[in-house]
Order: sequence, then structure tokens, then C-alpha cells
Amino acid sequence: MKNGKVLFEKGYGLADLNTKEQITPNTSFNTGSISKTFVMNGIMILEEEGKLSLEDPLEKYFPNFKNPETGRKVKIVHLLNHSSGLIDSRKVRLDSVFYLTAKDDENFAPILANDSTAFDAGSRFEYSNPAFNALALIIEQVTGSRWQDFIIQRIFQTSGLKDSKITDGPYPQTGVAHAYVLDNGQFKEDDYGEEPTFPAAGNGGIWSSVRDLYRYEQALQKQVFLSEDIIKKTRTIYQPENWNSSIPSFIGYSWFIGNFNGEKVIYHTGDQGGFIADYVWIPSKNIFYTILCNTPKPTAIYRKFVLEKTWDLRE
Repeated sequence: MKNGKVLFEKGYGLADLNTKEQITPNTSFNTGSISKTFVMNGIMILEEEGKLSLEDPLEKYFPNFKNPETGRKVKIVHLLNHSSGLIDSRKVRLDSVFYLTAKDDENFAPILANDSTAFDAGSRFEYSNPAFNALALIIEQVTGSRWQDFIIQRIFQTSGLKDSKITDGPYPQTGVAHAYVLDNGQFKEDDYGEEPTFPAAGNGGIWSSVRDLYRYEQALQKQVFLSEDIIKKTRTIYQPENWNSSIPSFIGYSWFIGNFNGEKVIYHTGDQGGFIADYVWIPSKNIFYTILCNTPKPTAIYRKFVLEKTWDLRE
């Protein structure tokens, strides 16, 4: 997409090896961690409406931290930019049977039981999946409704998303791709039911199509569900005063911020089971692309390829 106009969209390959259903621009894929941007935007809607503050300490929503100091010092803003220091103490691989069905609250419970944090909140970056399970649960506490319903009503519906779903119970049966990994020369299904953490939807349970992700980006650019100032805030590098890392901050609120050939690039990726997803926007040129795959390939390789191919669209 350039300046809001779709220049190319196409589906390749099979969504389901059993039925031979073809992939189309409307086929829904698990977007993995791109889901986090939806949860983040849900939090920002509530902040803009004055229903919560990003400076709220977690103890306001989770009073049962084993270490009360953690609940006092870690704030919502730290969850949004992966600087909370919360230790991911889940045993996802060791207890994969449990995590095949564990929802958001069950994924965040082990974090509440930790004795300490890995570092002071806001002082460095460490990617955190449970942080977004917590954010989903905060949405539920503030709104009094399921966070999935809130995201559907306030983001999906207002943005005109037609193919998007949120994992909640059984595997979505219609219009979705199944994911596969190559195992001893044979493709083996590796998605919902085979891969742990899919039911923990707050960190990676949103399914969408390339066409819907285009609609999502259009809604952001047109300020459909958030104001321009708030959207800009989410896509600006977070630079707290107590940052204490040799690596400069490179993240806003869930969005990663980098550069390609000197141009600012705002992006997020997804990687869950056999699904791979990429979402990239070059704001100075208003170029956007997204790629969704149902077999794992290195996102960095095809991101570089696509960015190079789209570079001629700059002017």
C-alpha cells in the first residue's frame, strides 16, 4: 500500500493441506505477536477516555503479587513497552499439556508468584509475553466485559475488519489457514491444539487476513478509534529517565521502531507455531506492507527483500 492505495495483494499456496483450500487475501492467519498491538490500542482507548492511567501501578489491578513491591513499582506503561522486568516463570514447554488450554489469567498467575523482578521497571528492554496477558486482564477489569468483546467492538468493527477473529475456545473452523512445519521431509500441522500458548490470546491470539491488516493500518492513519496524538505517542520511542541499558530504546508502545536506508520504519512481527507474520509501515513515504505465512520462514530475510522491492515507491 502507498498513500492508502493497494498496489499489490495476493495469496499463494494452501490454507489447508487436507481440503486443498487455497490461500486468498481474505484468509485469516494467526498473527502471533502482532496481536499485542491490538491489546495495546485497547488500553490506549481506555486511557484516552480517562478510564485508566498508564501510570497506574499493577497493584491496583493485581493486589496479590507475592512481592508487594513489584505491584507498586511496575506500571501499565512498563507492560506496554516490555520494560517491566517481570520474570516469565511459566513452564510452557515442560508443562505443554496445561498451556495448550491455559487462558490469559492462567498464563499470568505464575508471574504473580515471583519473588522479585529481573531489573528495575523502566530501566531496560526484555520482551514479555505475560505482560500482554496482564494488559488483556486489565481491559476486562476496567470495562467489566471480556477483553475480546471490547477489542471486537472498539477496533474490529469500527475499522471494518471482516476476516479477523480472536482465539477463544475451539480452533476457528472457517476461512482460516492451518500452520505446518517440515518434519523429516513431511509437513506436520503445528498450530492450535499442537502448540502451547495459543489460548493465551492477549499475547498472540488474534487472527487476521492481509486485507484486514491493511484496513487496520488505514484505521490508524485515519484516527478511527484513537486520536492522532495518542497514535503518535504509541509509535514514538519510549525514553524513560531511568533507562540503564547499553542498548538504546527502540520501542514505543508495543510497536518496534527502526530504520531502513535512513528512513524510520514502524513494525511488528509474529511467530507462533508454524505461523509467521510481518507488519511494516514507513511513515515518511506512507508505504505499508504485511505478509502472513503458514509455515515458518525467517522474517528478517523477506522483510529486507520486500523493503528493497518497495524502495522504488518512495517518490
